[in-house]
Amino acid sequence: MIRTMKHAWTLSWAVMLLVLWGCQSAGTQAPASGTAAEGQPAPVKKETKSGKPELFQGYTCCNLHHEDDWISDANYATLPMVPLGTPTKVMGYGRYRVHTEMGGKKMRLGLDYGRKQQTLQEWAAKMIVPEDPKVKLATFPPQVQDAIKQGRVAVGMTKEQVIMSVGYPLANENPSLDAPMWRMWVSSFGEYQLVWDRDGKVKEIVSDSLSKNIIEYRAP
Repeated sequence: MIRTMKHAWTLSWAVMLLVLWGCQSAGTQAPASGTAAEGQPAPVKKETKSGKPELFQGYTCCNLHHEDDWISDANYATLPMVPLGTPTKVMGYGRYRVHTEMGGKKMRLGLDYGRKQQTLQEWAAKMIVPEDPKVKLATFPPQVQDAIKQGRVAVGMTKEQVIMSVGYPLANENPSLDAPMWRMWVSSFGEYQLVWDRDGKVKEIVSDSLSKNIIEYRAP
């Protein structure tokens, strides 16, 4: 009888030890992959981005001048003009160029001079805007509309109107649009300066007579 009780007691302790060992083993086991440990949120899977520049479409911000299929950030006024508001799609990117379909034609935007001041994608976003600027153009006085359509500048025009007409000034020569003077070009040798008044309007166009005749608007 005593031996039977002792044997039963030994078996009970053995069972308890096995149960305790099993609980400890389960408690130290790492949670299965993709699941959450007790009291911790499940891990969030992050989607990796391709890093490729965005292909988008819109309208030309301003009058852009081209030589064959090349539009430089210099935007020389003596070259043929693609008018502002021309529907444009970005088709791809090169090292310093943006391949586009502009008004149904293949054109390349070339960041030739302002590479240190802006990325190619930043510049492309300035050249191609989501809203048609012709809508804003229609709200300007008739003479301002006429000047912009001709790609010329007149005293009294705002910076927005000037950009629509002749494009942005070269970023490497004009680091801030808030500067009191912009340095601009009608050709690789024809320079002109736009002097701004306190209200941000053209106060004076400074240039040699030939360049001034090309860029200054004169009302009919």
